[in-house]
Amino acid sequence: MSDARAVSPTSSVEHILRNPSNAPLSKEQLPPPEEPQITFLKRNAWWRVRKYIREPAAEFAGVMLLVIFGCGVNCQVNLSSNTGVSASPKGDYTSVCLGWAAGIALGVWVSAGISGGHINPAVTLSLAIFRGFPWKKVPVFIFAQLLGGIIGAGIVYANYFHAIDIVEGGRGVRTLATAGNFGTFAAAYETNVSAFFDEFLITAILLIVILAATDKRNTPPPYGLLPLVLFILLLGISASLGFAANPARDLGPRILTSMVGYGSQVYTFRNQYWIWCPIIAPILGGLTGTLLYDSLIFDGEESLVNRLGTAYPVLLEGRADDIV
Repeated sequence: MSDARAVSPTSSVEHILRNPSNAPLSKEQLPPPEEPQITFLKRNAWWRVRKYIREPAAEFAGVMLLVIFGCGVNCQVNLSSNTGVSASPKGDYTSVCLGWAAGIALGVWVSAGISGGHINPAVTLSLAIFRGFPWKKVPVFIFAQLLGGIIGAGIVYANYFHAIDIVEGGRGVRTLATAGNFGTFAAAYETNVSAFFDEFLITAILLIVILAATDKRNTPPPYGLLPLVLFILLLGISASLGFAANPARDLGPRILTSMVGYGSQVYTFRNQYWIWCPIIAPILGGLTGTLLYDSLIFDGEESLVNRLGTAYPVLLEGRADDIV
């Protein structure tokens, strides 16, 4: 059996000339090692800046898309019901549900691979408290999400302000009748407690499904299809329970409306309703949903719930492991 060493095709001729008997090569006969090819890529100044802003920029873009589609469909459906704007209504509540569902799906699609696709302060805070998301990123993410809500609402307002003038009865007239196309306001029959519970409930459901869909030990969707899950989720939530479940989605557009003529009425509605129902309730709901999923279902070490306590031995498949 030959014990000749293999050589690269480029050195085969040299190998035969130096070693016609096919004997093992000496160190001197071996071809010199190839030098590694090093390519130096020139990075411009903007590339270095983008490294630091791309994650918050992704959150900004995600919320902006969510608000553009969501507030946009609100305006399309509600303003077109006025005959001065349109001869016939352009859509109904089904259109509203589909518009918001498309908004969250596309917003997550744009941002998930860069920032994780939170596009919601309630999600960011829940992951920071229970899943080890870096706290130093939390203020930056929330600011970017809020700014995305403001800019997204501003784009929608610029597209529909002529129709708003017609519905309100004149340029510069702004009432809560059209402010609801941007921020959330409880219906006349609904108490603040009921509105709080609704926001709490749907955000808890939102976090439970998000955590389940991203849990590798559960049945996560194929890579890249998380936005489809969220499309189905928000479509179901909005069709059955209403929707907001996102402080940035409400506060960003609310700030925009106060800047373009609606004034302080968007904050004084029902004694600061805007603080308790669209902001505090979703945050508490998100924390509760995360706690429930991590306490009852999730067993990964990245959860705070599973890291609490002391080490204890368990028997897994016939062997003892120490699990912290």
